[in-house]
Amino acid sequence: MKKRYRDFNHYNLKDPLDELLFIICSTKTGEASYRSTFRSLKETFPTHYQIAEAPAEYIAQPIVSGGLSNQKAKAIRDLLDVIVAKFGAPTLKPLRKMSDEEAEAFLLSLPGVGKKVARCVLMYSLGRQVFPVDTHCWRIAKRLGWVRPTQKDKHCAPRDMDRLQSKIPPELCHSLHVNMISLGREVCTPNAPRCDECPIAAQCPKIGASCGKKR
Repeated sequence: MKKRYRDFNHYNLKDPLDELLFIICSTKTGEASYRSTFRSLKETFPTHYQIAEAPAEYIAQPIVSGGLSNQKAKAIRDLLDVIVAKFGAPTLKPLRKMSDEEAEAFLLSLPGVGKKVARCVLMYSLGRQVFPVDTHCWRIAKRLGWVRPTQKDKHCAPRDMDRLQSKIPPELCHSLHVNMISLGREVCTPNAPRCDECPIAAQCPKIGASCGKKR
């Protein structure tokens, strides 16, 4: 996967607060749309202080094209209030001095932030060796037989995220995560996966009679 996708970073950001805002903009939105809405948000509010002072209805205006703008604006408003109350400014840079556990615990204390989002911020912006489990990583890991779901609906529960992360060598977390996303978007899709093009087909027990069927 690394040879094929070259650790493409999916446009994630180095500033942890920007990364968090970027992820909120991406919720239930296509890639082209959320990149555009995040760019519009930053053009409207060039500094974190400006967005931290803006009412939710103003925050919603530049991100309306991405959908769910009122909900996303409220989420941004609520988490910025908590961040400013904690650090005295709209910044997540103090997380750089925290341990992985402390930084993750703080991120999880923010309104609407779950383990996947928290670990994306930790990995992409803070360089921590954690493994965010998004829908692509979860689907591929299940097909490879790395982990079994604990939920009846087969969705990834927080404890499943922890179990899968524990199986990944820390030094491989970033590369494996970003390349799994690329693989999941291009080849190992939810329905009718293109198994004949898969660079890790030799490791997949799903190859064979079940390949290409809905699962």
